[in-house]
Amino acid sequence: MEVSNGAEETCQKKFALPVDSEHKSTEFRLISVAAPHMRAFHLSWISFFACFVSSFAAPPLLPVIRDNLGLTATDIGNAGIAAVSGAVFARIAMGTACDLFGPRLASAALTLLTAPAVYCTAIANSPTSFLLVRFFTGFSLATFVSTQFWMSSLFSSKVVGTANGVAGGWGNLGGGATQLIMPLVFNLIEHIGATQFTAWRIAFFVPGLFQTLSAYGIFFLGQDLPDGNYSQLHKSGDKHKDSFKQVLYHAVTNYRGWILALTYGYCFGVELTIDNIIAQYFYDRFNVSLHTAGIIAASFGLANIFSRPGGGVLSDIMATRYGMRGRLWTLWIVQTLGGVFCILLGKVGSLGVSIAVMLIFSLFVQAACGLTFGVAPFVSRRSLGFISGMTGGGGNLGAVLTQVIFFRGSHYSTETGITLMGVMIVCCTLVIMLIHFPQWGGMFCGPSSKGTTEEDYYLSEWTAAEQDQGFHTASLKFSDNSRNERGKRVQQAPTPTLANPNAYV
Repeated sequence: MEVSNGAEETCQKKFALPVDSEHKSTEFRLISVAAPHMRAFHLSWISFFACFVSSFAAPPLLPVIRDNLGLTATDIGNAGIAAVSGAVFARIAMGTACDLFGPRLASAALTLLTAPAVYCTAIANSPTSFLLVRFFTGFSLATFVSTQFWMSSLFSSKVVGTANGVAGGWGNLGGGATQLIMPLVFNLIEHIGATQFTAWRIAFFVPGLFQTLSAYGIFFLGQDLPDGNYSQLHKSGDKHKDSFKQVLYHAVTNYRGWILALTYGYCFGVELTIDNIIAQYFYDRFNVSLHTAGIIAASFGLANIFSRPGGGVLSDIMATRYGMRGRLWTLWIVQTLGGVFCILLGKVGSLGVSIAVMLIFSLFVQAACGLTFGVAPFVSRRSLGFISGMTGGGGNLGAVLTQVIFFRGSHYSTETGITLMGVMIVCCTLVIMLIHFPQWGGMFCGPSSKGTTEEDYYLSEWTAAEQDQGFHTASLKFSDNSRNERGKRVQQAPTPTLANPNAYV
């Protein structure tokens, strides 16, 4: 008991927030900037926000860009697909980079490397060059993975859903904010004296500069883990430098990661699709002005200020009472309702009703994103980054497939495409029923009758030889701290022999 109390006192002296045995914060204090936990939170969501602004800076100005570059409906559709397709594999690569090098370096590097593509948008002079700059700018959306990985590395299981939801949601705000920012910047530059075809080009320097500054902020002010950066911990021997082969193996052989990748494709993937099409949809169908269309479109993305964070908070609340099974049930219900409202959005023909349905739809589909990353951190401890990358990449792949099938060319009207997209959401969400954790259960089945514990599940990713060398210690701590995923059973459940969290501090 004396050792435990001493460990707790050490933790409280070292960190501004209360922490668990992994030194992950057990509280989420939104208005705090305490290092390393809350500082990393604010740095990550601001950087992701900047990347979102850059990636979707073009859609609100498309009516002008279309006239300047002579873009056809097919060209616009291809550019929209390009903007999200690049991040499919970039997100998987980002997950691996986070596992091996840490989220700080991975995020800063990608954000800085993709910034030139934003600046180069100003010199696009053909449909092909416009497609290419949108393609390379879209790589920056992979910073979502580093954001979720970073939060999962700094916040305990009790608040990880909240941390992931708020960081991802506030980052996604960029998709709505850019619908307001770019028309305002464009109008300001045009008012100063530039022509329309010059003003839209100059406007792209604003998101480019914002993205560049956020990259430097991440690199110089962020910290990978509560105890330091990956490079420092590898050198000191406090953190095992894992092999890419093992990280890859334990990720791709875990079917739960693949299911989350599919379902995320029809919540976040749908959100990306809407970001690409919604301004032009209201502009063309309801004959509103470019500024009005931008405001309407912005309201969809800006709902992320509370909808996605709300999904993360809801996931944590349900887990407190019902454990992992509560997280899964809530995810399925919310995402299915999102699909229903998406179907309705394509059916209504009134401007006022369309806006109302779109707002309700945004709440459910964005909350489903937050709920997804209330589950993802528990799929694998050793391959957390790769699982996050797979899930995030699935979101972009879903956006690509949806846009190719429903919004490329003139095969479907936009309203019909939106309705069919809603049908796909409902259908693809059904596979959540197949997710089952042997230690916690699934939607319809309880835990395994074999009495599998959290230690059994997470330590199975390490060989006996690796455990003999102590490489599994982090997974062991995580197992102890994730026991609350049993829900109400946690108080009655047997405690494993090595389950006292403070013993590992």
